[in-house]
Amino acid sequence: MSLRGAAWVAALLCALLAASGASAQEPSANVRLVAAARAGDGVGMARALAEGATPNARNRLGETALVIALKSKRPDLALQMIAAGADVNVAAANGVTPLMAAAHAGYAPIARELLAKGADFQAEDRLKKTAMTYAAGQGHTDVVVLLLGAGVDPNAIDAHELTALMWAAGYGHTDTVEALLKAGARTDLKDDRGKSALDIAREGNFDATVKLLVAAGKT
Repeated sequence: MSLRGAAWVAALLCALLAASGASAQEPSANVRLVAAARAGDGVGMARALAEGATPNARNRLGETALVIALKSKRPDLALQMIAAGADVNVAAANGVTPLMAAAHAGYAPIARELLAKGADFQAEDRLKKTAMTYAAGQGHTDVVVLLLGAGVDPNAIDAHELTALMWAAGYGHTDTVEALLKAGARTDLKDDRGKSALDIAREGNFDATVKLLVAAGKT
C-alpha cells in the first residue's frame, strides 16, 4: 500500500473512532428527558420521548419527569407526562409521589387527574406524610376536599398521631379546618404529645381557627 493509501486508511479510522466516541458520550434519551423537565423545556421533553425515552425515567434522586415538573411549578409539563403514560405511583427516593407533589403545590386539577389514573392516596413518604398531610398543612382546601371525596379518612393519623385537622389548625388554615370538620374530622383526638387540634391552634395564636374549633367542640 502506498503512503497516500495508508494515510487515507488512517484518516478514515480516526474519523470512525471520533464518531464512535461522540455517540458514546451523547446523553441517552432518558437523561435528556429528565434534564428537559428540570429546565422546563416541554419541547425537549417531547423530543426525548419521541426518541425512545421511557416516561418513568428518573434522575439521581429517583424523581421522574412528572415529579420534577410538579416540584418546578409546571403543571402543564406534568399533564404532558401524564398524557405520555407516566406511572402516577412512581415515587422518588424520599418516597414523594406525584400526588404528594401536586397536593403540596395545590394543583387540584392535576391531583384530580392523578386520582383518575389510579394514584394511591394512602401512600406515605419517608417522613410518613401523605398527600392529605401535605394538602392540609399547606392549606390547599380544594385538594383536601378532593382527597376526602376520593375516600381519604378525615381522622386518619400519621406517625405522630397527627390528623389532617391538626396539620391545618397548626398553620391557621381556617378554611381547611372548616372543610375537614364538615367531613367529620374529630376535635377530641390528640397527638402523641397529648395535644388536640384546638391546643395546637392556640399555640400558634390563630384566633379564627381557635374560634371555629371551640364552636365545633360544643356541637
